[in-house]
Amino acid sequence: MAIGVRSAKDSSGEASIPGTARRLVSRARVSVWLSLLALASGSLTSVAQSQPPATKRVEAGQFGAQSKTAPSTPQSSNVQLAGNVSGTVIDKEGALAVGAKVQISGDKVPTQEVVSGDNGEFSFSNVPPGAFHLTVSAPGFNTQEFSGDLAPGQAYVVPPIVLPVAEAVTEVRVGGDAAEVAEVEVKQELQQRVFGIIPNFYVTYTTDPPPLFAKQKFQLAWRSVIDPVTLAGVGFLAGVEQAGDQFGGYGQGAAGYGRRFGAAYGDVVFGTFIGSAILPTVLKQDPRYFYQGTGTKKSRLLHAIENSVVARNDVSKKWEPNYSGIIGSFAAGAISYTYYPVSDRNTGLYVENSLIRLGESSVAGIIQEFVLRKFTSHVPPADPPAHP
Repeated sequence: MAIGVRSAKDSSGEASIPGTARRLVSRARVSVWLSLLALASGSLTSVAQSQPPATKRVEAGQFGAQSKTAPSTPQSSNVQLAGNVSGTVIDKEGALAVGAKVQISGDKVPTQEVVSGDNGEFSFSNVPPGAFHLTVSAPGFNTQEFSGDLAPGQAYVVPPIVLPVAEAVTEVRVGGDAAEVAEVEVKQELQQRVFGIIPNFYVTYTTDPPPLFAKQKFQLAWRSVIDPVTLAGVGFLAGVEQAGDQFGGYGQGAAGYGRRFGAAYGDVVFGTFIGSAILPTVLKQDPRYFYQGTGTKKSRLLHAIENSVVARNDVSKKWEPNYSGIIGSFAAGAISYTYYPVSDRNTGLYVENSLIRLGESSVAGIIQEFVLRKFTSHVPPADPPAHP
């Protein structure tokens, strides 16, 4: 019983309580403490759940700051700064070229055009970076081109652009029917003069010239006999004959000179119209000399000598005996036989003069082939465009 009494007291010295009651009180106290701990733990848990972790909260704050405060400007690495392109235009002698047209273009460069100023300079501003192409042109000069590559923000200075002087070349570009083509061809030939003075109408420098019609053949003949240089040549020949007293039946003085002039001019007129207009029209032959210009000297020489005895057919364009030239020389000689003095008329002189005319044609061909081209003005290009 003594043991039971000691156990009935608690550590605080309270009066003894029956065992069952004391145990209930102890359990109640434990339940209260457990409830308080549960409430405290629940509060902490709810607070912790209502707030994100510190690390996530900081990251969220950082991203939020960036989304609200970051500028909306494009990144500097993608910015392409425009640049400038400038230069100077000069001629072959180094003089400044004023008023030259300069055009710039490219895949990323819009086409622009400026004119060089008084100092020959040109400039393009706000040019997008990348490849660019310049085209420079001016009247009387050959067009020049330049290509470059402009870096972002670069001030590109083009090397001096030299404009060479364009060659003065007369080029025949024609179309239409054959008669129109032949008319243009003859107009070109009527401009050909040796040293710019002596007519050189009866030679074609075209590789494959169009055939002449009757109109063009007579036009060449007429322009040839009325040319002032032809008349001056006849006058000089008559003076030489007068001084040497050739064809003495004509006499001396002004009357004798006039007869000699008339006879010499008659030879020119009859010889030109019969041999270069009438018979070529009837026989369909071309009266002109066809300049070869290529091949060996021997082939060119033979071609020139054959000029008096060979002609091109207008229809077939093949070479055949020059009936027009041969018959024309004898026909013109026969006509001249009627107006020369009786004392100078004989069959031998007639044949001799006719053969001399044929020989003169061959000599003229040699001179045409090897000499006159370089001294003749308004010569067409070496390789003209083909005609229809």
